[in-house]
Amino acid sequence: MTKINEMLTEILQLSRAEQTEIVYMGTDSALTRFTNNYIHQNVAEKDGTVSIRVVIGKKIGTAATNQLDKESLRNTVEKAVEIAATQRDDPYFQSLPMPTPLQKIKTYVSATAKFTPQQRAQTVATIVKLAEQSNLIASGAISTNTIETAVVNSLGVNAYQRGTSADLNLIISSNDGASGYATYLTRDVTQIDIDALAKQAIDKCLQGKDPIMIEPGEYVTILEPDAVGTFVSFLGYLGMGALALQEGRSFMTNKLGQQITGSNITIWDDGLNPQGMPIPFDFEGVAKKKVSLIEKGVAKGVVYDSYTAGRQPGKESTGHALPAPNSSGPMPLHLFMKEGDSSLAEMIASTERGIYVTRFHYTNPVEPMSTTITGLTRDGTFLIEEGRITSPLVTLRFTDSILTVLSHVSQISKETVLVGSYFGGSRVPAIKTDRLRFSGSAAKA
Repeated sequence: MTKINEMLTEILQLSRAEQTEIVYMGTDSALTRFTNNYIHQNVAEKDGTVSIRVVIGKKIGTAATNQLDKESLRNTVEKAVEIAATQRDDPYFQSLPMPTPLQKIKTYVSATAKFTPQQRAQTVATIVKLAEQSNLIASGAISTNTIETAVVNSLGVNAYQRGTSADLNLIISSNDGASGYATYLTRDVTQIDIDALAKQAIDKCLQGKDPIMIEPGEYVTILEPDAVGTFVSFLGYLGMGALALQEGRSFMTNKLGQQITGSNITIWDDGLNPQGMPIPFDFEGVAKKKVSLIEKGVAKGVVYDSYTAGRQPGKESTGHALPAPNSSGPMPLHLFMKEGDSSLAEMIASTERGIYVTRFHYTNPVEPMSTTITGLTRDGTFLIEEGRITSPLVTLRFTDSILTVLSHVSQISKETVLVGSYFGGSRVPAIKTDRLRFSGSAAKA
């Protein structure tokens, strides 16, 4: 048992509630930001937070603190009990979860935890040098994180995991407004190929000079993995959790077992897969399970935490609880989309006329039940004509249903890319869809 778990177990003894859960989150984070080819911010932060959830009958209260001395923790326990006493009974609540066997997963890389400010600065220097060779401007950030997560409860749950992550985000821009983008997420900072990522962003920027306008409408569209990741993560947010389904606000409502996308689309959640950002348990200390969400286009299921499993007879938690309290319910944070057998080059070559999209930003839901969202293209949008990229395009606004777009996918790349954060992310391919609706340029959107 770690010292952190020992501390949490001692806190349990301070609670006079019928059931108590304690979650610890400790972070040791470092970040170097750069813009206009120089570093403008270099910060580091250490913090630890304890969140306490107590149960009295069917009343639930939560309180949190980052003051970890015994007196502050005792006061936080009492505050959670006081809050619970003022709540109404929750008729759906059954119990905090019982212990489940946890799989051992390697999530900690010492090279990432020990990555120094000087090493981050050297990373930036390499990027800036390459940008300046092409008379371009580099901006972005490189961050490293060490995160400790521990969960204990009065029913015997006792979980702990320490993990690392490293994230490089890079935008290369020119004085005339063109830009290119590259990003990389990993637990091991030594896996980041700085030269390759910089070259990727530089090449995209150089391609983007003198953009032209295009008429609004539906276009054959090739989406790079970052853009596909936006679609997949929005599906997770909009309706792949049990609470959304139980409350009738999920796009899967009354559609389980029905075809909702093309038969070449398969999406699942797997928090144990080493190709993602795995972690063995959720914020209730429950073991994560692989869950099929969309299989060959058919709506198969949603993810559960202990609360939503208790609302539905015959269901068990799949290990997808978010930190309490939350109104969203469980959510898939480790999404995967099945690869295909194409390459980006083959997708472009097979396109008579279409649009190529690097990524989206400022993306928001419009109508969740139909999965309609809207957003802007960014850092590399191009016109495809007769099987080749011919011209850069101005920033475009799209507005469309994700499920409709995924119902018209004609090609999927064989390679997949991880996009996301420490606690999850999406590993997805690039896709070619035969229709995506663009409602105008950013200037007219």
